[in-house]
Amino acid sequence: MTTTSEVSTRELAELVEQRKIERVLYDYAYFLDMNLPDQLVRLFTEDCYVAYGPDFGATGRDAYRETLDGIGTFFAATSHHVSNVVVTFSDDMTSASVRSVLYAWHRYTKEGKADGYFFGQYHDNFVRDGEHGWRFARRELRASGVVDFHVKKQIPIGRA
Repeated sequence: MTTTSEVSTRELAELVEQRKIERVLYDYAYFLDMNLPDQLVRLFTEDCYVAYGPDFGATGRDAYRETLDGIGTFFAATSHHVSNVVVTFSDDMTSASVRSVLYAWHRYTKEGKADGYFFGQYHDNFVRDGEHGWRFARRELRASGVVDFHVKKQIPIGRA
């Protein structure tokens, strides 16, 4: 079978840049699961905004790093699974909006507390930094469902 259409330079560039963004998403999950908050926070811009719930998040990398202080003592283990990544680039390809699906499992250190499960989506804005590559400028976690999850109020996915 032969193909009659050719891949444009723009399409090829988008494929390459999408893979780089996907790597940041997967590194985020890995650093979180491995309890590596210093590496995790480097994936974000200095003026980032992060929302894990309507009353839980941070503005700025330093404030976000502070929210990560408890991950080593609050969780015995976590496992974050990211899939269904959709990337929409700006015209000049210096920023992108990204949607991905998340399944996350949390084992808490508190004895007797049931494992927590989160099902939902990440909605992200990325910017390209010439020196460091793609970084999160904004990350919002939206829920479609939770079971015994530690954040009591979630941002809904906004299903029609």
